[in-house]
Amino acid sequence: MGERMRPERSIPRSRISRIGKLGQLAGGLALCAISQGTRQLLRGERPSASDLLLTPANARRLSDRLSELRGAAMKVGQLISMDSGQLLPESVSELLSGLRENAHPMPIGEINQVLSAAWGPEWSDAFGRFHFTPLASASIGQVHEAELKSGEHLAIKIQYPGVRQSIDSDVDNVAQLLKLFKQIPDHLDFKPILAEAKRQLHEEADYCLEARWLERYAQRLGDDARFKLPSVYREWTRETVLCMSYLDGGPIERQAGLPAEERNRIAAQLLELALKEVFRWRLVQTDPNFSNYRYDTRTGQIQLLDFGATREYPEARRQALKQLLQACLEDSEAAIVDAAGAVGYIGDEDPQAYRHQVVTLLRMVSEPLRQTRYDFAHTDLVPRMSEVLIGMRLQASYGSLPPADVLFLHRKLGGLYLLLTRLKADLNVQEILTRALF
Repeated sequence: MGERMRPERSIPRSRISRIGKLGQLAGGLALCAISQGTRQLLRGERPSASDLLLTPANARRLSDRLSELRGAAMKVGQLISMDSGQLLPESVSELLSGLRENAHPMPIGEINQVLSAAWGPEWSDAFGRFHFTPLASASIGQVHEAELKSGEHLAIKIQYPGVRQSIDSDVDNVAQLLKLFKQIPDHLDFKPILAEAKRQLHEEADYCLEARWLERYAQRLGDDARFKLPSVYREWTRETVLCMSYLDGGPIERQAGLPAEERNRIAAQLLELALKEVFRWRLVQTDPNFSNYRYDTRTGQIQLLDFGATREYPEARRQALKQLLQACLEDSEAAIVDAAGAVGYIGDEDPQAYRHQVVTLLRMVSEPLRQTRYDFAHTDLVPRMSEVLIGMRLQASYGSLPPADVLFLHRKLGGLYLLLTRLKADLNVQEILTRALF
């Protein structure tokens, strides 16, 4: 929320106009590549096609155009790249990770149209004040601060018009754009991921469903006073408008300057919560965006926001993940291979070398869980994992994508790891694991 707000821009609503925007993007990327290639040839260099496509200028062009479209077009790159990079070229992962969450906000006239359709043309009569400048603008909608005449302080999430209707075509068109430029390896079957992306985005675009997820999560959390959730205002909530109580905590990633004891307490609570979500509740908020966590320095509470990407996992998946966790804690290669197969990381046809790389990677990922204390601020875990991932990319023809719901866990846990690193956490992870599971 601290980033500079981008200029207002209307969202293209019709399927034809959105396809046209993506077509312009494809043409712009190609022209930029040709121009860059010509300059390099004149200098006597021999550029590769991928290097020409993935220039900084093209990365900015892709980010800006998808930000203009918002919706699934903006978000699909994040979902496609959720495999942590081992099966996509590194250049593609970097390009997709550049997609910005601060989308162009809606003009005031469009905000009024959405709210009038949801609440009626006289909606403003109920409000003492309504801030038309959004607190945040993301891929599906934007959040506004408001106050009812009765005094309630609200955060109102307003969906961009046309987003729900464009999800399926946007996902297909952006994936086709990446395939057109040979940025998705031919041997990988992305159809299950694209189907899951569509399903997930349709759910995220139903704010009544998000309200139900929030209330279910509150039931799981119970009376745990370490955390605070917004309350849903059902009488003001519609499919395109989610009305909640306003929480005024500060960005959690900016608490890195707090005393070490307080930082470690915050980090321990975040890790315990994530472990409970996966291994006890089977109800996981899978969006890793730091802005979904706020911190109230007055009460010491962690505030939890945005439940559109919440998923409920089947018992069979929890048991498979628990089996893998236990195998990694025991550090038994044979047990890890069996459990990795049960989760879907490796198949019977994968060669021994690839299986060994998967085991090596899983051992690294679970490394903090096997240590009494783990210093997230001074670890070389990420560089070591990158070395393994480079080797896996070289053998990518053997690999396959894990199940889609597992990729959503990658997204969640990867974001949590980055947040713990940002907080410079030094934790007794074994103790937190025991507390979370038992």
